[in-house]
Amino acid sequence: MTIPHAPTFIPVEVCSSAGLAPSTPVDQCLAAVKADVAADGVAAPAADVAGLQKIVASAKEQGIDLKVVVLDKSPAIDTPLRDIATEIGSADPGSTVLVLSPGWAGTYSGTYDRVILEAGQDVAKTAPNPVVGTLAFVDQLQTPDFPWTGLTITLVIGVAVAAVLTRVLQLRARRSQNTANPADQGK
Repeated sequence: MTIPHAPTFIPVEVCSSAGLAPSTPVDQCLAAVKADVAADGVAAPAADVAGLQKIVASAKEQGIDLKVVVLDKSPAIDTPLRDIATEIGSADPGSTVLVLSPGWAGTYSGTYDRVILEAGQDVAKTAPNPVVGTLAFVDQLQTPDFPWTGLTITLVIGVAVAAVLTRVLQLRARRSQNTANPADQGK
């Protein structure tokens, strides 16, 4: 029988958010983080838990199933943060997951598209602390999208109308020039 293991791309820094020693195997750390998140939506250092729980509860009232993981230290590269978010999100389908470390963020969602998530990551990772970053992330999720489709349709129609109008004006100018100079018509 094969025993499932956590992916090797999950960094040992995830152990700190679970309150475990860095020497703890990563699969145990990830299991502890998943258990914390399943309990109250948050896996974070004790100082941040109460504030994050309030944001998670507020987000739930607004229809967002938010899960938050905070790492004390950043891994060597930022990519594993999205991997952690994906692992947490796959354990809780339909949720939106934010993983924060100092200066970096990673996200996962089955509800929001990557553009919105990346915009949320950008505001979350520059915040002074995880609570402020998470609040900024939720605010970004609720920011209405710019109506690009409407703008594109309007621009295409505007260009088409301008092209037709330009052509009509060219034909009128040519006709008025031809009627003003009848001698040039025979040439």
